[in-house]
Amino acid sequence: MIRLSESKGTVATTGTEIVLPSSGAVRPVRTLSTRALGYMRAAKSEHTRAAYKTDWEAFESWCGRMGMQALPTDPATLIEYLSYLALDQRVSTIGRKMVSIAIQHKAHGYPSPTTDAQVREMWQGIRNTLGTAAAGKAPILIEDLRRMMEIAPRHTQGWRDRALLLIGFAGAFRRSELVALEFEDVCFVPEGVEVLLRRSKTDQEGAGRKVAIPYGSRLDTCPVRTLQTWIEVSRITGGPLFRAVNKGGTVGREALSDKAVARIVKKYVEAIGLDPKRYGGHSLRAGLATAAAKAGAPEPAIMKQTGHKSVEMVRRYVRDGNLWRDNAATYVGL
Repeated sequence: MIRLSESKGTVATTGTEIVLPSSGAVRPVRTLSTRALGYMRAAKSEHTRAAYKTDWEAFESWCGRMGMQALPTDPATLIEYLSYLALDQRVSTIGRKMVSIAIQHKAHGYPSPTTDAQVREMWQGIRNTLGTAAAGKAPILIEDLRRMMEIAPRHTQGWRDRALLLIGFAGAFRRSELVALEFEDVCFVPEGVEVLLRRSKTDQEGAGRKVAIPYGSRLDTCPVRTLQTWIEVSRITGGPLFRAVNKGGTVGREALSDKAVARIVKKYVEAIGLDPKRYGGHSLRAGLATAAAKAGAPEPAIMKQTGHKSVEMVRRYVRDGNLWRDNAATYVGL
């Protein structure tokens, strides 16, 4: 139980005791319980928190080398730092680092230097100079996926890879969503398989949503039959769905990391002659959206599968998928 007591003009905190000033005005609590801090950390995903931490440490290190103060920092220092970042980093990366700096200042009760008028002008100048076009990972398309399945081995690890690639593609899953799937989240039905996403990047509150994956028309690229085979050969009856498999074919107990998903994707795209640097875990999700748009799927259907809430985000894939449809240059007879 939290105990309140009065003091004259000061605020003190000891453990769970909150001491209020005699006037009755409530001041900010300077120390938080482990439980409270845990809930605050849960507001952001582990991946996002790690990125913010890395960004802040990079800024602190730069300030140390330059003899400048990181916390609180002043607009002039931030402008110099943005100029430094703009030498070799993308606009999206610089933007995220600005968010990290703002969060750190607000967490310590300082005003964010990112709201300063000169900083905002500097930021706009960087965006105008470097451009803001997204440099995302290339999508894996149907023809790429078929070639991958042709070379994927038919042993335990190979079936794991096949299921991971096909389910990741057909469900338009993020790599973090794939590795979070458990055996209990999968339900086979006459139409295919229903996959329960308990939590995702855009669903931090854990409301969850189901994704329906139908049977494929070809046996070698059918995500449902391939997943059934992986479950059978791995003998998984509970826990993480996609796990590490050693060279001897022994299936581990722990879930794959999201980085492992990216490595598997790169492994197979390189094997079919594509540049692995252009591909990653997001290539599966981008691939389904692009391939569906290319096949004429309506935007609502694509959004239903991907879970996108913004039409503009989906239209990026639609534009790529329709790039060669009714192309004006094909009409002129070159």
